[in-house]
Amino acid sequence: MIAAARLVALLVDPAQAGTVGPGAWTEILAAARAEQLIGTLAIRLAGMDLPPSVLSVLDGARATALEGRRQALWEAEMARRALAGVVAPLILLKGTAFAAAGLDAGQGRSIGDLDILVPRPALDAAEQALLTGGWMWVKPDPYDDAYYRRWMHELPPMIHPERDRMIDVHHTILPPTARLSPDADKLIAAAVPLGNGLAMLSAEDMVIHAAIHLLADGDLSGGLRNLWDIDRLLREFRDGDETFWLKLAARAAEHDAEAVVARALRLSHALFRTPVPAAWRRATATDRLFIRRLLARDGWGRGTRPATRLAFYVRSHWMRMPLALLARHLWIKWRRGAADG
Repeated sequence: MIAAARLVALLVDPAQAGTVGPGAWTEILAAARAEQLIGTLAIRLAGMDLPPSVLSVLDGARATALEGRRQALWEAEMARRALAGVVAPLILLKGTAFAAAGLDAGQGRSIGDLDILVPRPALDAAEQALLTGGWMWVKPDPYDDAYYRRWMHELPPMIHPERDRMIDVHHTILPPTARLSPDADKLIAAAVPLGNGLAMLSAEDMVIHAAIHLLADGDLSGGLRNLWDIDRLLREFRDGDETFWLKLAARAAEHDAEAVVARALRLSHALFRTPVPAAWRRATATDRLFIRRLLARDGWGRGTRPATRLAFYVRSHWMRMPLALLARHLWIKWRRGAADG
């Protein structure tokens, strides 16, 4: 927890780097790598007088982040070309959207898969266009394929073998079995063009998606990076629009996501000092549990507090699907795993 807390402190106030002792740097860098924030930290500490060994690590992380950004934008362009005539504009999600739009949240950010949002009526045509364009299934197993198509908010993951890059084709942002029901049609209708046939979610929807991704679509693994996204987005959007907070509240209500967004803002304020309105700063007793989970990382980058992590793992599944469906799915996966072993 100390290593993760020190990482958070440096991200918030890079000037504190001058007070970090030699032994603490190893722990901070390990936590930053584990949380996929090493590139972000490198950007935040650029130009500072640091120990040579730390500068070497951060220089490498900065170069890796820049190359990752280049690859992500090229993969977006390849998907746009493959889907031309099927989906226009192509709506980018998460890290690739941040990078393509030149947002602060994209500075140094680790970008993994290409995530796109496609209208459900165009899903079959998009699937065929990508297969024709050279993508192939990552999980050819019939059960996994059927499970994704019936119960998930995206197609089974695909990969382009020549570029070794994965694409997640979403038709909404949460499984249909989840407790929240964000309106995918509204997300698509309000998307903002970026030029060159690409688009991103609106400012409000981007924050809402980030909050849902952090708190309603997983176990908070890697949650510090996702919360940092929220901090950066909130700061940039509120600086550009004095009515942003009112728009965000109204939009969260439209997506039935008020509670999730409110908690995300509270956590962002608590950890990253995000300047959110007072009405969104009133911490609850359970917020401490979320902070405990977000900071559960030791100086080797390993997860700590196994009971807390297990509780959030169970919570993530409980929020994503009914208990009976979850039990059936886990039983089938366990039985097949045991048979393969």
